[in-house]
Amino acid sequence: MSTSLSEVGAEGLIPADAIARLYGQPFLDLPKDLYIPPDALEIILEAFEGPLDLLLYLIRRQNFNILDIPMVEVTQQYLRYIDEVRLTNLELAAEYLLMAAMLIEIKSRLLLPVRPRDGEEDVADPRAELVRRLLEYEKIKLAAHKIDAIPQLGRDVVAAQVYLEQSMPRLPNIDPVDLQAAWRDLVRRARLVAHHHISREALSVREHMARILKALKNQRFIEFRELFSEPIAPGKGIAVIVIHFLALLELAKEGLIDITQAVPFAPIYVRLS
Repeated sequence: MSTSLSEVGAEGLIPADAIARLYGQPFLDLPKDLYIPPDALEIILEAFEGPLDLLLYLIRRQNFNILDIPMVEVTQQYLRYIDEVRLTNLELAAEYLLMAAMLIEIKSRLLLPVRPRDGEEDVADPRAELVRRLLEYEKIKLAAHKIDAIPQLGRDVVAAQVYLEQSMPRLPNIDPVDLQAAWRDLVRRARLVAHHHISREALSVREHMARILKALKNQRFIEFRELFSEPIAPGKGIAVIVIHFLALLELAKEGLIDITQAVPFAPIYVRLS
């Protein structure tokens, strides 16, 4: 590295004609046995992924209309790039030869006069197929750039990993007899907390009032106990007897029946009013 100014470092004054410095020591001349590989100073200004990528770059860099490509200028620039690449990399240049042949063919077809065929008003543009391929390639390339901008695991972000030291508890050995005893205890506890479901019976005072009036309709007197023989016989329970007694009191209150007794402790009789 040549310099025209003197640099002062920790080692002292460096001569102005020194071309480099190694471990603090200045070098005034290049070593005679110094070997520099041919590709050591190679600089690649643009990296293209294929013929379409190069062609699209040439068009967009000069703001050409992709629907009206100037084939003369684009073909010349494309061939000039291939000539430069062929000097160093023949395999890479071979990939672009097919596109170069296509460009030359399109250029030739544009220069030659073409007559429309019978029944055709317009002549097809030779560049149409190339324009279609370029537009599709550009669309795919833009989509690839958008996908590449998304953060990727391993490139932009790293998955966090946390290691926890956990000791597995040692489980005791369980005997089948112990499981059987535990099951019996569960069944016993379930029986202790069992719930009794009580069903609600719909009872009507008016219905029992009608029964009493129907029983007294064809009889002059009925003993009090005989009125309750029907509710007691099926064993319907205390609730039915209570409702029947309330119906009897309700009929007496409304004046529909009379309740009589001849002397104290004598039988009680019921009759219609």
